[in-house]
Amino acid sequence: MTRPSADTLRTAIRLRASVSQLNRHLRSQGAANSPANAQLSVLGQLYRRGPLTPTELALHEHVKLQTLTRLLAEIEREGLVERRAHGGDARKSILSLTAAGARLLGTEVHRREASLACAIEARLCAGERAQLLAACELIDRVAEGLELPPQPQASPARRA
Repeated sequence: MTRPSADTLRTAIRLRASVSQLNRHLRSQGAANSPANAQLSVLGQLYRRGPLTPTELALHEHVKLQTLTRLLAEIEREGLVERRAHGGDARKSILSLTAAGARLLGTEVHRREASLACAIEARLCAGERAQLLAACELIDRVAEGLELPPQPQASPARRA
């Protein structure tokens, strides 16, 4: 992997800081009984990807299975996910989002989106909103690049 240019590094630092600040603001606006971000993340994975084994879920969450154990027990107890036996392997289980889990996720996502939409409309003109929308496409591409394995660095050409 090649070392990024100073300009690219400044952009990366600014993007990380901006995304972190935005996430903090969105999280802080929730009610005291709002679900934790870890819960929302797991519910979101099950919503987007469908039923998963705990191991698959840990892989998509980029955490160790042991890290998810307590969280899964909690959201299962709350009726947000259900666990059933794996059809092909009795040692495995499958986690699915329940209707209650989907409702909770939808409510929280809509709350955050509404809060964000109000801030965008209040602070940005139409042209800036268009720029922000275009930037979202770029951010998505960067995020997709983070999911790819690192590319081996090409060896420099030898001079004779």
